[in-house]
Amino acid sequence: MALFRIKFAINTLKSGGVIAYPTESIFGLGCDPNNPKAVTKLLKLKQRLAKKGLILIGSKAEHFDQYIQKEFRSLAQKKLKESTQLPTTWVIPADKNVPKQIIGSHDKIALRLTSHPIAAMLCSEFGNAIVSTSANINKRAAAKNSLQVNKYFSNKLDYIFYGQTQQYNNPSQIIDMMTGNIIR
Repeated sequence: MALFRIKFAINTLKSGGVIAYPTESIFGLGCDPNNPKAVTKLLKLKQRLAKKGLILIGSKAEHFDQYIQKEFRSLAQKKLKESTQLPTTWVIPADKNVPKQIIGSHDKIALRLTSHPIAAMLCSEFGNAIVSTSANINKRAAAKNSLQVNKYFSNKLDYIFYGQTQQYNNPSQIIDMMTGNIIR
């Protein structure tokens, strides 16, 4: 993986840009979750309602500490590290300081440890979780390759990190950490 591509993607995230990158099953759109302008730009590109909230990905459980209510952090770290057969997103009680643009109309936040080498490298080099939402316009199929990303967004993204998804057939399963209920 070319180091200059990672550095360029990280600089783009740090400067408030929106990037596309491969994940376990689809291409994702990402930005710095702590940059309101970047999140607003991402939501506008997707034509997504802010009340829906967004998923964050990280390469290690500690990337999520600032987003989780303090009393649930150790449980969340344990659950996040649990191995599952599918990529798993955990819905966890959100810290009161999490931006509303991230949790939407909810009091919980959706978090996933990524196993995809490019997505994990982006998080590691960024040093924090990043937004990870499907690369598509609302109500359209998620992009599974960079050609589809270009078709949806042409020159509206700040950077596209070309690469392959891991070809899981479905997006991540979503589980409520507190109840164990499978949401998706």
